[in-house]
Amino acid sequence: MRKRALIITVGIVSAAFGLTGCGVFQGEQSLKEMDNPPEEASLTDNLDETTEEDGQQAEGDSQETEETGTDTEEAEPTTVERQLYLLDANGMVVPQTLELPQMESKEVAKQALEYLVKDGPVTELLPDGFEAVLPAGTTINSLNLKDGTLTVDVSEEFAEYQAEDEQKILQSMTYTLTQFENVDKVKLQINGEAKEEMPVSGTPIGQGVSRANGINIYNGDNVDLLDSKAVTLYYPAQQGEQVYHVPVTQHVETKDAEDMASIVQALVEGPSLDLDLLNVFNAGTSLTAEPTIKDGVLTLDFNEKILDSVENASISDQVMETLVLTLTDQPGVEAVDVNVADVEEIYNEAGTAYTEPVTKSMFVPTGNL
Repeated sequence: MRKRALIITVGIVSAAFGLTGCGVFQGEQSLKEMDNPPEEASLTDNLDETTEEDGQQAEGDSQETEETGTDTEEAEPTTVERQLYLLDANGMVVPQTLELPQMESKEVAKQALEYLVKDGPVTELLPDGFEAVLPAGTTINSLNLKDGTLTVDVSEEFAEYQAEDEQKILQSMTYTLTQFENVDKVKLQINGEAKEEMPVSGTPIGQGVSRANGINIYNGDNVDLLDSKAVTLYYPAQQGEQVYHVPVTQHVETKDAEDMASIVQALVEGPSLDLDLLNVFNAGTSLTAEPTIKDGVLTLDFNEKILDSVENASISDQVMETLVLTLTDQPGVEAVDVNVADVEEIYNEAGTAYTEPVTKSMFVPTGNL
């Protein structure tokens, strides 16, 4: 991996230029699907479904256990993986996957927000160099989902933040909540009062905020805005031993709205020197044919320079993750099929063959959250 030097800190600014192409994650989850037990589970946590006969049987079992002195082991608390958007050491809003207590489906979105609050329950789970985003003391009063819009009602402590943090707070909330496939955008209330703008710097939010508004917006490169579109690119970064991906919304010069080759080229060229991010592509990596999309699968044909090892026909895990996270964010792309010239089958670093197109679910927690 080739690390770029940090020259300046990225300023997060409002995405007023009408960003497009920042689609919802393929691996996102519906709030209705989120906490279903695995297929092998046979017990229910729904007390309403427990019959009187079941209760009598359970009571009898309990009495029998006490009488016989049989030891029973208390079940381990159940946890699930959640993706929370936190701040890294460079002040970038980045996804981190953490193990949170499993909740009923109606509570999972509220829980996710509560774990974004500084000095809240996330404190003991934070990786080194990361911090929560929402002001300390913020209470999540309620959430209401209607027609894809999730209205979040918070306490007045929410407004106690510095002006320079406004975009980070907005992006963290939006990206954390829109990981659920039935949430398209987010609106805000403070103690029941609907807000048309953010309380400190006045960022407009009346129509709701979505991923189309961007994240970690970067305007440093000289790009013709008329011949480009805003795209969220995922670049690797490293904090200590941990390597993670940072979403950066920037303009990429394109031929048309479905120009996937330009997006791939932007990834291969790597992040701007202004950003403390990594370029994980080998020099000389290039496409050998125009990308094609069929039935949601984007097919990419590369030269052998993309390989981490020509002998093993392997591609770096970071290269594959960078491609998949970025490209499955584009409308109509659900999976990515990577081919290499004159190579029959390619493998990951562990030696496992990529026998199917790769979806975001390989890198982002999915299933029944």
